Amino acid sequence: MKYTEAVNYLYSLGHETLAMKLELESIRALCHALGDPQKKFPAVHIAGTNGKGSTSAMVEAMTRASGLRVGLYTSPHLIEITERIRVEGRDITPEDFARLATHVRATSEQVVADGMLPAPPTFFEQVTAIAFLYFVEHKIDLAVLEVGLGGRLDATNICEPLVCAITPVSADHQQYLGHTLPSIAAEKAGIIKTAAPVVVSPQEPEAMGVIAEKCARMNAPLIECEAQKAECVIEEDGTCRFRYQTEVAGYDVKLNLRGRHQVINACAAIHIAEQLRRRGLRISTEAVVEGLQNVDWSGRLELIIQNNGPRILLDGAHNPAGARVLRDFLDEYCHAPVTLIFGVMSDKAVLEIAETLFPVAGTAIATHIDNPRATDPRVIAETVAGHGWDVRVTDSVAEALATALKATPPGGLVCACGSLYLIGEIQKLLKTGG
Repeated sequence: MKYTEAVNYLYSLGHETLAMKLELESIRALCHALGDPQKKFPAVHIAGTNGKGSTSAMVEAMTRASGLRVGLYTSPHLIEITERIRVEGRDITPEDFARLATHVRATSEQVVADGMLPAPPTFFEQVTAIAFLYFVEHKIDLAVLEVGLGGRLDATNICEPLVCAITPVSADHQQYLGHTLPSIAAEKAGIIKTAAPVVVSPQEPEAMGVIAEKCARMNAPLIECEAQKAECVIEEDGTCRFRYQTEVAGYDVKLNLRGRHQVINACAAIHIAEQLRRRGLRISTEAVVEGLQNVDWSGRLELIIQNNGPRILLDGAHNPAGARVLRDFLDEYCHAPVTLIFGVMSDKAVLEIAETLFPVAGTAIATHIDNPRATDPRVIAETVAGHGWDVRVTDSVAEALATALKATPPGGLVCACGSLYLIGEIQKLLKTGG
């Protein structure tokens, strides 16, 4: 298959969330037929509701700064599927992606033909297998793997981690993970492996209790981040400078990501690096600081400065906890008129998110994302009707962006938030001038 054909094939398997199977039999059978590539490199495995992607990017930046050859696997992508798989800071090439996708497809079909599986592995399972194969080909020293959804039954959970981590847990994807915080935490804690240390970000007591109990049962050392002890100052550009002291070292960092909440993720990444060092990887304090000062993670409080026109802030705040983080940032950092572009998937808490974010905006634009799971913008408008907010409706992200840029004064801010699929569409429009 060529690249476009490979991508079309993968999407023909069904939307990665709607068609996913929360079980491990398929990914295990597929990877076994591929020679169990996941057993050929050590890994860091990171779960959580919010912050797991940023924490993964930080760990990757730190370990690369130490001179290690590092693979990074994250989801979803913003523009191209190749963004999900990186080695040494570079996305997999379309040619390599297509080549490996062809191999994984053939193996998947053979596994079904041999009666080992009743149906081909899903989109996410096959992309995960592609990542594992690519990492083996590049002889990486370490893989940083972000959980796709949940943890216990996520396709990444067949890895063999040196260190596990769980970032803040909150309500999201309740139809898959459960409707209570303890049930969601239990799914995240499903990545915990026997004797492997677990770095845990600050949690609600209900969630921490579940995680701590699983650690005790698995004889897995629990390392609690104490991010609340970090001394933090927000800079004029919205980034933070912070100091953090662990039992091992002190860190003074100008973090290259915006928002105070990123300090929580950075502290988790610091503890992960220290645990990796204890397991023999050469990661200096200087490399930790360098990685945090240079880390890049697109679509998370990403600020775009235009020569003419308002600034544009992109943030994938797609659940109530993420919305509160974004609102805190806007309250602290932004003192200009705000126009909000908002679009989310149909399983999200629209009203709760809107109640947090819409009051800060002079105008909110509900828009349609090009995704089968997207909420109709008219449903968004109906859901928030009666609150007194100025809410407009557009049928496309291109129309929403054009409307927002026209409605916002040059010194103002256009804030696009909600689904990362929305952020990806806007990035593509800005990149192509559309």
